[in-house]
Amino acid sequence: MAISAPSSEYPASTHTPRYLTGDAAGIQEFLDKFDVFLFDCDGVLWSGDHLFPGTNETLEMLRRKGKQVVFVTNNSTKSRADYNKKLTALGIPSNTEEIFSSSYSASIYISRILSLPPNKRKVFVIGETGIEQELASENVPFIGGTDPSYRRDITPEDYKDIARGDSSTLLDPEVGVVLVGLDFHINYFKLALAYHYVRRGAVFLATNIDSTLPNSGTLFPGAGSMSAPLIMMLGKEPTSLGKPNQAMMDAIEGKFRFDRSRACMVGDRANTDIRFGIEGRLGGTLGVLTGVSSKEEFVEGAVRPSVYLDKLADLLVVDQ
Repeated sequence: MAISAPSSEYPASTHTPRYLTGDAAGIQEFLDKFDVFLFDCDGVLWSGDHLFPGTNETLEMLRRKGKQVVFVTNNSTKSRADYNKKLTALGIPSNTEEIFSSSYSASIYISRILSLPPNKRKVFVIGETGIEQELASENVPFIGGTDPSYRRDITPEDYKDIARGDSSTLLDPEVGVVLVGLDFHINYFKLALAYHYVRRGAVFLATNIDSTLPNSGTLFPGAGSMSAPLIMMLGKEPTSLGKPNQAMMDAIEGKFRFDRSRACMVGDRANTDIRFGIEGRLGGTLGVLTGVSSKEEFVEGAVRPSVYLDKLADLLVVDQ
């Protein structure tokens, strides 16, 4: 597998991550360094609806040792409440306040940080209900999203209408933000509207930039694949509000009030999860090989974790 070149935004890693599977003493030493563990979910705790064996026991062990557990996910299709339901259904004790999602991060950014004119506070959403629920929780008006009227082919009349600009009946003049997340019903019509909103001055945001997501033992298009056509059309990148964007880390730290040097990011993806922890100056990063990144990427890639395991449940060796 080819190793991606280092990004100009962060220096390439030069250390060799320590492989800890089967190393009880090494795992205990590593765990003792941290009070807080930030967990990615897809590819770490589960894949799709398949819970990895030993996940519940591992989280229970960490909590029993007094570790704080926070679930940090780039999955924008679910709200925090939805994620809590999924965790509960999988037998993982949790509450909504332990969950920090990219849809929640984006909603907080739009409602509390982004300065928009009074007549430009509506959001055009490319995405699923998770984004809509979190925007609604912050009283942010939105259009698009799961609205069935946007799930259709573009027509010759639509081209003409959009081209009319200010007199268009399809372009809402109050839209000041285009927010792009994973959308299972992405289509040309939505992309055309999003493109013209940004051309007319709307702020271009993305819940996250993951190009793929793990499910059922393989990879599928991620939220970053939704914004990719717009990036090509517009010649500009969106501001991403998920991992590895540090606005998300700042918000997490602000909410949970922890010492970064005593916190560890656990993830399966080098360029988002591990980079998120490194750029956030956390005390450590832990990679697992049950998701996107391969052993080769962790050991030889531009972004490398402090340590890595075959699977999360390998931590249980210290509980035997």
